[in-house]
Amino acid sequence: MSLAERPGTPQSRNGERRRRKPTPTPPQPGNLWLAKALLDLGAVRFGSFTMGRTTVESPVYVNVRLLISAPRVLQRTARVMDQEITADLLRQEPRIEPFDLVAGIPLGGLHLAAAFSLRTKVPMIYATPDGPNGEPVIEGRYRAGQSVLLIDDLITTGGSVLETGPLLQQAGLRVGGVFVLVDRGQGAARRLQQHGYHLMTLLNLRVMLNYYMSTGAIEEEWYRRSIAYLDEHPALPT
Repeated sequence: MSLAERPGTPQSRNGERRRRKPTPTPPQPGNLWLAKALLDLGAVRFGSFTMGRTTVESPVYVNVRLLISAPRVLQRTARVMDQEITADLLRQEPRIEPFDLVAGIPLGGLHLAAAFSLRTKVPMIYATPDGPNGEPVIEGRYRAGQSVLLIDDLITTGGSVLETGPLLQQAGLRVGGVFVLVDRGQGAARRLQQHGYHLMTLLNLRVMLNYYMSTGAIEEEWYRRSIAYLDEHPALPT
């Protein structure tokens, strides 16, 4: 049973459950199992990849969206997300605030937010900048003043967060934090902090690459090229 389902969970005025600081649970081990699962799924590839303006000729590509083809792994991921977020809320200085809603960042964050919502029973919304008439639209029920946890699958420069966060804030919502499954380690956390967003991640790409190298899963050449690319392409401050 998720913490959000347990008796005594504080509720909003309309009866929806709100995530507040929960009862302590034992800490969990590292999350390298997910790094292995992503590699086994073919979600981590090496070569030369260009994805928009932020990732040009990168030697490593992580397609976290392939988790939708592995429901057991996705379910376990949602459980670990719940555990990690619960542990953070118990900290003396948590990185994220208690939240009423989760918001998946299209497209990669939608399946993760949905899986997390189903596990925790925290309602989900999502924002799109291009509605039927060209205006921003927020799908799902919400009230002005509620706090939202943004969820995405991967972060490079933080651009998607900086596009979605203001849309929610314009609707009267508060962004209480950002949770991302994989951080490419190119400085997005610092960039987001400059805009008042606090980032929490499950995996860092550098840690994943070290794990793959130490277990013999990748060749040293791809490891060195990937680390060099991450070092040479930091997120630019805005």
